[in-house]
Amino acid sequence: MPGADPLRALGVRSGPDGGSIRVWSGSASAVELRLFDSTSSDAASKVIPLERDAESVWTADAEELKPGALYALGVRGDDGTGDRFDAAANLLDPWARGIVGTPAGFIAQVPDEAFDWQGVAKPKRRLRHTVVYEVHVKGFSQLNPAVPEQLRGTYAGLSHPASIDHLLALGVTAVELLPVHQSTTEARLRRMGFSNYWGYNTVGFFAPHAAYATRAAQEAGATGVVAEFKGMVRELHRAGIEVVLDVVYNHTAEEGPEGPTFSWRGIDDATYYRQGDDGEYIDTTGCGNTLNTAHPVPRRMVLDSLRYWTEEMQVDGFRFDLAVALARDADHGFDPRHPLLTEVLADPVLARSKRIVEPWDLGIDGWQVGSFPAGFVEWNDGFRDRMRTFWLRDAADAARGGAANHGIGSFTRRLAGSAHVFSSARGPVASVNFVTAHDGFTLADLVSYDRKHNLGNGEAGRDGADENRSWNHGAEGPTHDREVLDARRRSMRNLLGSLLLSAGVPMITAGDEVGRSQRGNNNAYCHDDETSWLSWDWEPWQRELLEVTRTLLRLRRDNAAVRPVRYGRFGETVRGATQMDWYNKQGLSMTWEEWDSPAERTVQYLAATAHESERLNRILLVVHGLDSPVTVTLPEHEGVHSYTLLWDSARDSLDQAPIDHGSGSELEVAGMSMQLLLAH
Repeated sequence: MPGADPLRALGVRSGPDGGSIRVWSGSASAVELRLFDSTSSDAASKVIPLERDAESVWTADAEELKPGALYALGVRGDDGTGDRFDAAANLLDPWARGIVGTPAGFIAQVPDEAFDWQGVAKPKRRLRHTVVYEVHVKGFSQLNPAVPEQLRGTYAGLSHPASIDHLLALGVTAVELLPVHQSTTEARLRRMGFSNYWGYNTVGFFAPHAAYATRAAQEAGATGVVAEFKGMVRELHRAGIEVVLDVVYNHTAEEGPEGPTFSWRGIDDATYYRQGDDGEYIDTTGCGNTLNTAHPVPRRMVLDSLRYWTEEMQVDGFRFDLAVALARDADHGFDPRHPLLTEVLADPVLARSKRIVEPWDLGIDGWQVGSFPAGFVEWNDGFRDRMRTFWLRDAADAARGGAANHGIGSFTRRLAGSAHVFSSARGPVASVNFVTAHDGFTLADLVSYDRKHNLGNGEAGRDGADENRSWNHGAEGPTHDREVLDARRRSMRNLLGSLLLSAGVPMITAGDEVGRSQRGNNNAYCHDDETSWLSWDWEPWQRELLEVTRTLLRLRRDNAAVRPVRYGRFGETVRGATQMDWYNKQGLSMTWEEWDSPAERTVQYLAATAHESERLNRILLVVHGLDSPVTVTLPEHEGVHSYTLLWDSARDSLDQAPIDHGSGSELEVAGMSMQLLLAH
């Protein structure tokens, strides 16, 4: 009808009496629907030609397009500049909601999407109450003996009561799943005997990765896989845990021009991928290709995918991998007002979704932390780097006979919400704080290795970051030296304390709560084995670290002062903002010299805040970044008469009665440690 969206309802729409398919290609000369009787043959049982309309949408109706139908596309065209057609290839529908494997690769399958949600609704947590837990679906439960063997490493395993009990006891509110879109392993890795374990190699943006479903679900085909994924979401929601997907819309598994053709390259290469005038790919992702979101069709595919996972699969949000690549314009420059960003923000279906971006890519001007519009929250690599530098790199320099290179000023800016990075309109919750992530050292390895140990990846140690700001505390890797081990565990507690007591949205990497190690590998993307899986066989010190993490998350939950939603303004009372006072070790206001002096790395941070729905809360955080102990004088602040110690990073646990200290009294603080006190 006049004014209708020509790109509406792309893909398959089906029912018990058949369905229709709509495919966009501006360069093809012919498109056909190929139907299959089974996955064991590459020969179609029936071929139906599609008809092209004035908007380059190709359409056909077919009574065979019912749930369970197996299908592919055949596309013919002329190979002009930027186009690479192969009429013999069985291509995936870019909007396919189910994908199954065949001896030759993949074909699409129509799932039956009927599902009983049992009245379970989305938790709808506010950002200020959110704690993100970055986790791999398979790696989380693969080794857990409390999960039935047939469920380990699956969607059902992640939502098993034993898994949910761990998440609830830990205190996280959202799981951020490493990619669960259907993905595949690059030919290069297969030749080396590896797999793409992390899954950043997508072959379909609408279909859940079938290998993460149980064997029974896989045998039921796309319908079984979709149902198991929905069951996982439902049970996590029933427990009050949100589900955020790490989505990889910036590139696809088709790699460079000589890579495999699964779908987009064979349908309309010049439209789906960024290319120069000569047809050569413009790659800002390092993966061979970059999705061309400057064109409305790939942009529509991303939006439709987001809406599908939000509505049909009921997920709560997304983390956009290499998001700068998604926000590059027709001239390939970053645009914070890019149509994709504005359309995501304006979409009513996505209005309540959490929208987390990785604010960089590998192209020119690719680092854009703080540049995304309000409504998006961003991974803050500056927070990561500053916390590692303060607790590890500076301490290492001092321990090796020198001195710390930095004062405490830059540390406190990150602690208080990175106001120098994010606008006042966005506030501290625009920052997703982290000290580790899936790529890089684990927390335990960060304090155990000075350098990466990646020879097992088959690239002669060339892969993975060389600059890690790590410190082995005097021994590289495993050791029995008690002094080294104690120092490492104190550093882990300091890093966790800094993360979980800072303003912003904290993200914990799965396994860090129990000191999981990858034996110094800081790029374990190709290891689908015990290197990457979470072990559930814990030593006593790991159980102590788990209790520390739980304690810190409880303290974060109980104390609104460490999770403001707005930045304070000097001399004003701002609702939802932290009122901050900064004191030196003598209990006096910090001087400018003390902020940046490497010799004065001690600060007392007195913070008070009240949210609209929470009572006034005031805490004192004492941070000491020198190896020798210090005696601090607790600040005398109007309205504060005493302090109660809540947590001390110098100890594995606080196993004694609460300790009260009067204002103006002295407090002993161990070297390289921090303490949290409640102000009365």
